[in-house]
Amino acid sequence: MLRKSLIVSLAIGAIILNSSYSIVSAADLPEVKILATGGTIAGSAPSNTQMTGYKAGALGVETLINAVPELKNIAVVSGEQISNIGSQDMTDDVWLKLAKRCNELLSDPDVKGIVITHGTDTLEETAYFLNLTVKSDKPVVLVGAMRPATAISADGPVNLLNAVKLAASPKAVGKGVLVALNDEINGARDVTKTNTSNVSTFKSPELGFLGYITDGEPYFYRETTRKHTKESEFDVDNLAKLPRVDIIYTHENDDRVLIDASVNAGAKGIIYAGSGMGSIHKDAEPGLVDAQKKGVVVVRSSRVGNGMVVANSEQYTKEHFLNGDTLNPQKARILLQLALTKTNDLNEIQRMFDEY
Repeated sequence: MLRKSLIVSLAIGAIILNSSYSIVSAADLPEVKILATGGTIAGSAPSNTQMTGYKAGALGVETLINAVPELKNIAVVSGEQISNIGSQDMTDDVWLKLAKRCNELLSDPDVKGIVITHGTDTLEETAYFLNLTVKSDKPVVLVGAMRPATAISADGPVNLLNAVKLAASPKAVGKGVLVALNDEINGARDVTKTNTSNVSTFKSPELGFLGYITDGEPYFYRETTRKHTKESEFDVDNLAKLPRVDIIYTHENDDRVLIDASVNAGAKGIIYAGSGMGSIHKDAEPGLVDAQKKGVVVVRSSRVGNGMVVANSEQYTKEHFLNGDTLNPQKARILLQLALTKTNDLNEIQRMFDEY
C-alpha cells in the first residue's frame, strides 16, 4: 500500500509539475527588441580559426537570433536591422536613427527592454550617446563580440544570451544604458575598450564595472551617480544632424596646425586630449585661444585614460577653456556635441560636464 501511495503521489506531482510548465508561454515572457548594427558579432570569416581579417556585419539580425535558440526561454524576441557595418564606420546618422527608434519602441508598454548588437570599436561611444538621449528607464543593453560568428570559440552567442537576459530583468531598470560582454555589466559612461583582441577588453578603469552575469542572472553591486536617460535634458527627436566637434590629441612637438584645420572645417567645438591633467602644449595653446575667440568651445580632456581633468590652471580658466572631468576624449566629444544643440553658454556647458 505504501509503495502504491508513493507511486500515485509521484505521478500526481509529475502532473502538477508538467502543468506548471505548460502555464509558462510566450504571453508570460517579457518582450525584448534587438536592434542590429553589424560588427564582429555578425562577422564572417573563411575559416573557423580565423579571428582577424573577417568581414564585419556579414550576417543579419535573424541569423544572430536563430543561432541562440535559448533566447525563446527568456523573452519574446524580434529583431530589426538598423545598419550592417563595422563600427569603425559608425556615423551620427546611425546614432540619431538608433536613439529615435529606441525612444519609439520603449514608449510601448509591452516592450520591456532593448538589446543593440554592435561592433566593439566604437561600442562605448554609441552606448554613451544613447545614455544621454534615450528617454526611458527601461534597460537598453549594448552587446558585441571579439571573435566573429564563424569562429570556433565565438563569444557572440553567449554575450547575446546574457544581454537579452539583462534587458529583460527588472534589476536593470533605471541603471542607464548598459554594456554586457564577457559575463560583466558595465555602465555606458565609464566603460572603454582596453585591448585590441582579448574577449575581456571592456573595462571601466578605476571606477569599476557595475556587476556580473552568472548563469544568465544579473547581479549589480554599484551604479553611476551621474545623470542619464530619463533625467537627461538632451532631446534628439527633431534633430537631423549633430554639430561638428573634433578631437585634437597632443604629443611632443605639438602645434596649432590641426587646431586651425578643425576651425577651418567648421568645428563648433574642440576636445583637446592633453597630456597629464589636460595640459596644453605651449605651441598649440595660441591656436586654441584663437579658436575660442571665434566661438569654438574648447574642452580639455586627457590622453592618460584615468583620472579627472579639473580647473587646475588659472591661465586656462582665463582663456575660457572648459574641463572634461573623467570622460575620455571620445565621450567628452559626444557630450559637447549634445550640449551645443542646446546652448553656447560656457557656464551652462561646464555644468553639463559636471553633472553627466
